[in-house]
Amino acid sequence: MEFALPDGSTLTLHPGATGADAAAAIGTGLARAALAIKVDGELRDLSRELPERNPNPAGRPKLEILTDRSGEEALSLIRHDCAHVLATAVTELYPGVKVSIGPPIESGFYYDFDFPQGTSLSEGDLPRIEEKMREHIGADEPFVREEVPAGEALERFLNAGQDYKVELIEDLVRNDGVRTVSLYTNDGFTDLCRGPHAPSTKRIKAFKLQSVAGAYWRGDSSKPMLTRVYGTAFFSSKELTEHLERLERARANDHRRLGQQLGLFTFSDVAPGSAFWLPAGTSVFNELIALSREMGRPRGYTEVKTPQLYDSSLWKTSGHWDKYRENMFITESEGRAMAIKPMNCPGHCKLFSLQRHSYRDLPVRYSEPGLLHRNEPSGTLHGLLRVRHFVQDDAHIFCTEDQIQEEVAACLEFAFATYEVFGLDVRLELSTRPDQRIGSDELWDRTEQALANALESQGLPYEVSPGEGVFYGPKIDMHMTDSLGRSWQLGTVQLDYNMPTRFELTYTGADNAEHRPVMIHRALMGSYERFIGILLEHFSGELPVWLAPVQAIVLPISDRHAQHGKNVTARLKAAGLRAELDDRPESIARKIRDAELRKIPYMLVVGDREQETDEVALREHRLGDTGSIPAQAFIDRLLTETKTRASR
Repeated sequence: MEFALPDGSTLTLHPGATGADAAAAIGTGLARAALAIKVDGELRDLSRELPERNPNPAGRPKLEILTDRSGEEALSLIRHDCAHVLATAVTELYPGVKVSIGPPIESGFYYDFDFPQGTSLSEGDLPRIEEKMREHIGADEPFVREEVPAGEALERFLNAGQDYKVELIEDLVRNDGVRTVSLYTNDGFTDLCRGPHAPSTKRIKAFKLQSVAGAYWRGDSSKPMLTRVYGTAFFSSKELTEHLERLERARANDHRRLGQQLGLFTFSDVAPGSAFWLPAGTSVFNELIALSREMGRPRGYTEVKTPQLYDSSLWKTSGHWDKYRENMFITESEGRAMAIKPMNCPGHCKLFSLQRHSYRDLPVRYSEPGLLHRNEPSGTLHGLLRVRHFVQDDAHIFCTEDQIQEEVAACLEFAFATYEVFGLDVRLELSTRPDQRIGSDELWDRTEQALANALESQGLPYEVSPGEGVFYGPKIDMHMTDSLGRSWQLGTVQLDYNMPTRFELTYTGADNAEHRPVMIHRALMGSYERFIGILLEHFSGELPVWLAPVQAIVLPISDRHAQHGKNVTARLKAAGLRAELDDRPESIARKIRDAELRKIPYMLVVGDREQETDEVALREHRLGDTGSIPAQAFIDRLLTETKTRASR
């Protein structure tokens, strides 16, 4: 058997050779470090025989050995191992517990358990479980794989009282026609698992159990609530410590905590998934909408307003009634089924259809900071990042196919001009045709090339994600990496041939015939709520001066300086700046401390000297004293910073 190695060389092995044999044939050091093997993209255990039949008709099968230097794939494998060790420890410590699933996830792993009645688990129990896990890791227990008939596996789990495993196997047999399943055993614990796993538990070098939460079996609220234990694992204690420190910083920067601390927004059970915006938060919200409007006008966007509530016929035309109804809020009026809009695009299509359009009118660019409602499951709601009620910086462009490249390029320019205001670094991802799609290959060739040309015309580097487009067109997604190294998707530019067809949209061409326009969905910030949440966490609550709800606070040292403080505050407000006066009978040290906690960019201290000279003693957040400055000079400076949206 011959295999192609990553360095271009060829490895020859005898029939029946395993992944471990392949690693040993390459080198003894690699054999010691090997975790698993990859053959033509398929991860396999080292103990499994290599496939004798070449699954790659294009040439020799590609073979790669995974080690702890193999990045996310290797890390995911070790985390999967750790999930099994977690289940091993829990079943040993809590007799009668039922196990369900335990996959690796982006930042770690979890396992869901159903504890016997009267038994519960809290985060205080995690150290005890960790200690038991360390025993199993130290014992160097091999992960032993066996392939057994589905009926045999079913009987084994049935006899063990593991109902969730029984259900999973029954579904595999019924839905997928599976005849055999793979089981993995370490010590006395056996799990239903497709694998692969490292050779033994000892390959887990550093782990931490992090939290306990509730989770419905299979995400279905009609099914039992299970206990989910989250954890993470790394190849070294140093990596684990750095990860935990990042998590601690993320907790400190949690936008929900900052929103309360800064008096921006709050939540109530009477409106789940909907923020109550306080005056300070409303100021931030309105500034972002103003920015979108100010930047959109010279770029040819026309703001529109469309209804909140539509007859079901609109949603049937758009396809949402069949495909998205469970995520919509639906009501009835005078015998008519109605739905509150979860997105603006069907309404914009209807608006376009209500007027006649010539090719000379195109492109038509509708923007709408529209209020949207989506019936998100309660378990997925998360502060401002996942809500049911939100405002989106939405726009839809109706254009000819020949205008696609130019319009997409203009969207990208708009996007980067917006992100530059906040100093955000963004990477781009071009998602191409999926297997299930509408339109001819020739059409997809043209549109994908138009998007690629638009990216290249702006000199923008991008990654291609094959098959990740939606069924009605390719798209460009924009991702930022925040100050904690986390990736967030911000904007999207999406081509759509489906919606104009469903709504039978037309324009009159130069040939006097009717033609179908192309629709471009465009959002740059996404929802304003989510964008504010991301900004708060990225900036640790220290918003740019132009966006800060209070840009400057005036701090009189004593009562006799209050009048000058009022005068300076009034002048700031008259100039259109957001200012406050703190004339409480507190010490100046206390006033400064409170202003620092509120992360107010500028503190203007006024005492005897400032009162006599019409100056302010300027303090900047976190920087401290920067000296005295004439009051009017500071007002002019702050006006310039606000107008130019300067970054500090």
